[in-house]
Amino acid sequence: MSFSSKILSHLVVQQCIQAGIDQVVLSPGSRNAPLIVDFTAYKKCACYSIVDERSAGFFALGLAQQSKKPVALVCTSGTALLNYYPAVAEAFYSEIPLVVISADRPEDFIGIGEGQTIQQASVFGKHVGSEANLSDHEAAMAENSQALARTLSVALRQKLPVHINVPFSEPLYDLIAQPMNLPKEFMIDKAPVLAQKPFDMADHMAAYRGYKKKLVLVGTMPENTLSEGVLLRLAEDPTVLVLKESTSNIHHDHFISGIDQLITALDEQGFAALQPDLLITIGGMVISKRIKAFLRGYQPQAHWHIGQGRANDTFFALSDHIQWPPDAFLGGLTHEAVKSSDSYRDFWLAIWRQRRAQHDQFMASSPYSDLSVYAHIMNAIPPDYLVHMANSAGIRYAQLMLQNPKHHVYCNRGTSGIEGSSSTSVGAAAIAKRPVVLVTGDLSFFYDSNAFWNHYVPKNYRVLLINNQGGGIFRILPKAKTIDGFEEFLETRHSRNAQSLISAYGWAYQCVADMEQLREALTSFFQEADQPKLLEIKTPTELNDQVLMDYFKGLEPK
Repeated sequence: MSFSSKILSHLVVQQCIQAGIDQVVLSPGSRNAPLIVDFTAYKKCACYSIVDERSAGFFALGLAQQSKKPVALVCTSGTALLNYYPAVAEAFYSEIPLVVISADRPEDFIGIGEGQTIQQASVFGKHVGSEANLSDHEAAMAENSQALARTLSVALRQKLPVHINVPFSEPLYDLIAQPMNLPKEFMIDKAPVLAQKPFDMADHMAAYRGYKKKLVLVGTMPENTLSEGVLLRLAEDPTVLVLKESTSNIHHDHFISGIDQLITALDEQGFAALQPDLLITIGGMVISKRIKAFLRGYQPQAHWHIGQGRANDTFFALSDHIQWPPDAFLGGLTHEAVKSSDSYRDFWLAIWRQRRAQHDQFMASSPYSDLSVYAHIMNAIPPDYLVHMANSAGIRYAQLMLQNPKHHVYCNRGTSGIEGSSSTSVGAAAIAKRPVVLVTGDLSFFYDSNAFWNHYVPKNYRVLLINNQGGGIFRILPKAKTIDGFEEFLETRHSRNAQSLISAYGWAYQCVADMEQLREALTSFFQEADQPKLLEIKTPTELNDQVLMDYFKGLEPK
């Protein structure tokens, strides 16, 4: 086994290994050759080769989502680095630790017209938690080591993306037979983030009991964040109403999953009745635009956000950021049973059950459309699957459906972009203990088609592609269809299908265009096979928005 002769490469790789990084996504290049040589030679990391850096960034995001650990990304100099930006932004707002390592030319070669050279230092600006711009001078190795330790500690402790810029002079391919033994002068701080704002738990417990209407809103969150005991105590408290998003990965019969179903048909009197005294938020980004509008218009007396990461003042009412793990804080807060004659929870659960009955009535006679397709496929996905939802219309339709409590649901909601949903799901599938299914729309799918240009897509990976021949979500948006050039410039109408693309990758492909065909195809779609499978489901372009509007009208009180 051979190693790079570059001491700086050894320093970076050794400190990454010391930090516990054991997964590295490498994109080919020349300037980053020393890092490729050493990451693969040290045999401490699983190394993945992804050519397209934009896809590589999201592939790494999927790895980090599943491993709950930092994942390193390594690229060459120049614009290769900029292709990571969408994934870095998503990681920043989703609080997922990516360690971006970019090779660069030495400082003297920057800004003089040298090829494949840009201003790489600080290129990610405010979208990384820390950065280290290293020096290729041997005298700077101690300073480099300290900068690496500081930056890697941020990825470990704060769960944020970081950027390490590593300059290499030529020659780049000189090798040595043994790894360099470097002094470990600076240790990496792996300690978890502790509460930064001290507070009195007794005061919070007293305040909590004093509020009669407590609304718990749970956004994007990994499975098992809250223990069964805490979930049960929240469910049993009649003063607590739990509204959960499809990406919250929590379940109980007393938790309301159809947020938009509950609130869309409310009038001012209904909104006033729902208005909480105390709002508690847990998890990350919230999908529902309706709940955001409601809580901004009917603000709570107090808003507590619980969690060690970022606290977003989404509703302009944030009064306290409790920087504890949610399970620990809620476990202490709710350990005593609450007795109350007022049942905020039961009143709204009864209304939601009415909404669900109206939902079922509408769906029983609903025409073939995006809505009926999403209802059917979400019910057909086997319970052991990890479900990756693409952004745009798909995740919003999923919000309307009852979830299988055994599903683990993910979606890139940090920035809500369509550009990396497929790549993220492939990264997740590469290491997930469960099989993965991607549920995606056509624009998101074709936008990220390089997601499948690698050797890491497992045989049990599945894609459900809902193809309505354009950006169907724009038909739902108020007044969007009145814009001149709507079909060409907003909806971006097309006639593509996925058959040739998927066949080139050697996958199994099937296409359906009505409910009978869909039901038949799903009977065997999730069965074991020797290759991944894609089921393309074509839906009517110009009917979907009207069906959805009729659906919400059907939820109005009779």
